Amino acid sequence: MGIALEKAAVSDAELIYAMQVEAFLPLLETYQDYNTNPANEKLDRVITRIHNPHGGFYKIMYNKAVVGAVCVVWKEGTTKFWISPMFILPKYQGKGIAQKVILLLEEMFPQATSWELATILEEKRNCYLYEKMGFVQTGVSKRLNDCTTLVYYQKPLQLMK
Repeated sequence: MGIALEKAAVSDAELIYAMQVEAFLPLLETYQDYNTNPANEKLDRVITRIHNPHGGFYKIMYNKAVVGAVCVVWKEGTTKFWISPMFILPKYQGKGIAQKVILLLEEMFPQATSWELATILEEKRNCYLYEKMGFVQTGVSKRLNDCTTLVYYQKPLQLMK
């Protein structure tokens, strides 16, 4: 299974945006989290993420096809990294791609002392994935509406000496 990450350029923005909508639309329909769901964002938000000097948007490549994307952001002067959004097109989910993406990100950013992200608590498969990859719930959560809770995760890392 050939999985790789390629830095996105502005020329990739429309493709990433279309995939983001496709990947997150089922969650938007289920949870109706209109103010926070990436399917409800505008193309400009993708472009802003691509241009972020403290982050990067990466295309997820699977056997040379673009199957999703992941955005990584860090605060200037820190070694804490934030993943959001990360998505894989529905027909490619369940193939171990997200696990490999997390490992690739850790290799790409060895200076990271922790990785953080948030996901929908009711999406048990997402929670299972992150916990399997060593993330732990921080105890912080945010109720978005009557059927949706955003839960925060962190994966502290030990730097090699």
